[in-house]
Amino acid sequence: MKTKSLILILFMAISTMLVAQEPAITLRAPSTVGVGQQFSVTYEVNARPSDFKTPTFTDFNFLGGPSQSSSSSTKFINGKMSHSVSVSYTYYLSASTEGTYTIPKASCKVDGKTITSNSLQIEVTKTANNNQTQSQQGYSRRQQQTQQQDAPTSIDEKSLFVKISANKTNVYQGEEIIVTYRIYTQVSVSQYQIDKLPINKGFWTEDLWDDNTQIQQYEETIDGRKYMVAEIRRAALFPQESGTLTIEPLHLEVLAQVPSQRRRSSNSIFDLFDDAFFNAYQSVRKSLVSNALKINVKPLPTPPDNFTGGVGNFSLKATVDNTNIKANEALTYSVTISGTGNLMLIDDIDIDFPEVFEVYDPKITPNIKHSANGVSGSKTFEWILIPRSQGKYKIPAAEFVFFNPKTKAYETKTAQPFDINVAKGDPNAMTSYSSKSDVKLLNSDINYIKTGNPNLVQSGKIFFGSLLFWGVLLLPILLSIVIVLYMRKMQASRSDVASMKLKRATSLAKKRLRKAEGYLNQNDDEKFYVEIYQAIWGYVSDKFAIPLSKLSGDTIQSCLEERKVDASIVEKILKTLADVDFARFAPGDSSTKKNAIYEQALQMILDIENQLK
Repeated sequence: MKTKSLILILFMAISTMLVAQEPAITLRAPSTVGVGQQFSVTYEVNARPSDFKTPTFTDFNFLGGPSQSSSSSTKFINGKMSHSVSVSYTYYLSASTEGTYTIPKASCKVDGKTITSNSLQIEVTKTANNNQTQSQQGYSRRQQQTQQQDAPTSIDEKSLFVKISANKTNVYQGEEIIVTYRIYTQVSVSQYQIDKLPINKGFWTEDLWDDNTQIQQYEETIDGRKYMVAEIRRAALFPQESGTLTIEPLHLEVLAQVPSQRRRSSNSIFDLFDDAFFNAYQSVRKSLVSNALKINVKPLPTPPDNFTGGVGNFSLKATVDNTNIKANEALTYSVTISGTGNLMLIDDIDIDFPEVFEVYDPKITPNIKHSANGVSGSKTFEWILIPRSQGKYKIPAAEFVFFNPKTKAYETKTAQPFDINVAKGDPNAMTSYSSKSDVKLLNSDINYIKTGNPNLVQSGKIFFGSLLFWGVLLLPILLSIVIVLYMRKMQASRSDVASMKLKRATSLAKKRLRKAEGYLNQNDDEKFYVEIYQAIWGYVSDKFAIPLSKLSGDTIQSCLEERKVDASIVEKILKTLADVDFARFAPGDSSTKKNAIYEQALQMILDIENQLK
């Protein structure tokens, strides 16, 4: 032990006298290989690197690696001493097709500075070059010898694992659940990749983190073992049905850096270099699967008639831009719901406007925020109102009923009413008429007085009493009758909310599909899948008069079977919903797959329309 300590001190003293060299990465690979032939690619760093970035070999079959090795040497030349260190990362590949391909660059950090290797061109031919084959075989033998000197490296399940946890497991239907995904490790993890996102049936999912979110790291002790913990994902889940639901496991692919322990050849002073201080690190890939979670979802108590599906804690505010206007002029009335909970699923609020007001469909503006604590924000409903008669009218107090899980009861928030004074307006602002032709009076000179019985004849057509006269006189009356009948019909139609939603279901779905097509052409995956998802679920909600908060695969199947839709069509529709639900959270979709999802959604809507005719 004393001998080892003296050598270590001597080594550290000598290292302070070494001649520094510029750090660099050198890429070595064969220039020609055959189809199906295994070959190696080596990145050699002439210094001690950190944070080595594994390249992506997209044009080749990845067989294994990296196999990491290191060496060092000290030389005395003309009284001067130089020291060199070399660390190599070797990957094993093969090629499937002929052609010329590029071995990509790699990068790492040396003393905090990032360095990058060169890239190389490699030609893949039908048959392998004999010299290259012999060289490759020789290298494989040397690699086997090296591997024989290395002790086997493995990671036990208690040293590295992934775990899912939820802030609560006993909730009401529609109540928010915060789910956190954490990696627990006692080894160094250089990379991780989510291999399979969970598809949580029965839940509406909102990601609380984006690509720019900083990963939280901290230490935690479990059963006496200290772990470094990294929070890699957080999501808000809203159960859409009652019963026992399952949060499915998360699948990860992890690249860990593990010390490569070498077998000692003999009891010599060189065994010093088998200590952890001098050991190289080996990259080990490990697939991880998290636990699953069972969530007990309680049904909501019997709701009041004006409950629209809101679950959380909300406030209500109403505004109007003008309370003194003239007839046939427009005013804007807005209602804003703010708070925390399932805001994204609230799509309706009922206001009993005066009958003389012409009411247009509201414009809905969401302002929803995602944070580590869940979903919050606001949703604004904005109506354009046009009073058609003068007088004093009242917009009643807006009411919003929601279920508060904290109080375990339904609560009602009320906004203030508004008195609207409507003065007499310009009737032409409501209906436009054609302009009348000017009547020209022709003067004539004074003629001599004629005696006798004059023979009078009509010199021109007289407007008074003519068909045109009666037509112009009766036209406003007829138009007024038509307008009154039309307004009564529109008012009756608007009072039937379910009927209105049924009529506009197809047009609204096609509108959203057109928006999705635009995002598809712009390669905006996130907005594309949001529009596709809202198009098909909103269509089904409006078509079958089912609130979004109660939609699920089972309710859709029941509605379709009640309407005697063919079983094959039902199965196809449910498959489309599942495919879109999966694609929404599957990263890295190709354009071909997104086009297929778009066509599936469009065909689903057409199938339902054809079946219900």
